[in-house]
Amino acid sequence: MGALAVAEALSDTGFDPSPPHLAVVAAWIPAGLILARWWPVIGTVAVAGFYPAGILLDIPGPGGTGLIATLLAVAWAGFAEPARRSLWGLVPAMAIFAVCDTVRDGFSPVNVFFPLIFVAGWWGGALVRRERRRGRELVELAAALDAQRETVAQAAVIEERTRIAREIHDAVAHSVSVMTLQIGGLRRQLNDVLESRPAELEVMLGLERLGRQSVEELRSLVGIMRESGLEAPAAPAPSLARVEQLIADVRAGGLPVDLSVQGEPVDLHRALDVSAYRVLQEALTNVLRHAPGGRAEVTIRYAPDGVTIEVTDDGPGAIPAGPLDGAEPLDGRDGGHGLIGMRERAAMFGGTLRAGPRDERGFAVTARFPIRRRWQ
Repeated sequence: MGALAVAEALSDTGFDPSPPHLAVVAAWIPAGLILARWWPVIGTVAVAGFYPAGILLDIPGPGGTGLIATLLAVAWAGFAEPARRSLWGLVPAMAIFAVCDTVRDGFSPVNVFFPLIFVAGWWGGALVRRERRRGRELVELAAALDAQRETVAQAAVIEERTRIAREIHDAVAHSVSVMTLQIGGLRRQLNDVLESRPAELEVMLGLERLGRQSVEELRSLVGIMRESGLEAPAAPAPSLARVEQLIADVRAGGLPVDLSVQGEPVDLHRALDVSAYRVLQEALTNVLRHAPGGRAEVTIRYAPDGVTIEVTDDGPGAIPAGPLDGAEPLDGRDGGHGLIGMRERAAMFGGTLRAGPRDERGFAVTARFPIRRRWQ
């Protein structure tokens, strides 16, 4: 930006700028923009300050470069700071330009209305900030709904267990208990006959004993189901911290899986953590479905700026040529919906997803989720 200011000044034949004075203003603008990187409001006022500095150094202004720099600084303040706070950068910048124009050229309505162009820049930055905030809220809402679905599913399981326990107690256990009592009554009625037939007596006693034992086992089962149903904790939220459990479930389904975790695991934002877990889960589910007899490798790489999940397999499978690196549906495995869903989960956080056949054999899915300050 400073070089652009110098080039603009040198190309203007209307004046002969003093090199030291020109260097001061050329350095002032980028210095203010750098300051705005950490303190947007202060940096915006600093950038606008090049105008009075140029007037004091007898440099005509403000020039196109200065206007663009101030417009960028105002827009950045509107994006980086809340509206009320960013106004402390917008209003002084407008006032600086209005006063400097008046001092240089005398009062004119144009001098008052011209700085209003900065309002457009500030408004654009504020709109982007608002949309970013809404996007983050939508992502967090999606994660909350996902967790709520897990809770509802767990509650449905608990309710079903309770219903089954009630049916076992009220129907099956009652019927077995009645049959046992009837066998006992029949044995007592035939006691005289069975005394001379020990084999038949032993069968009757065995049936009666087995009935009582079955009733006790059914009541014990009802107690276990009711206790588990009433006291079972809610299902833990999906998280990469539970990757070992996910891998164990997949292995139990018959798929050999090798897991490698590289780097130091970090605490992820809940919404990002849920999405990363779902991508890994979907990728392994696809391997289970479409790579029978294959073997999968899962690699999770943690870095300060992001987490990468890679799932590869060496199984067969009808895979169309070409990787999935956009919205085009590709997937001989699940008709495209699974991979598109994974790509959308990654895109919500500015991440990427690549999926396609490997060079030698099998299929590979690689998802990267950047860790950004706004998600913390």
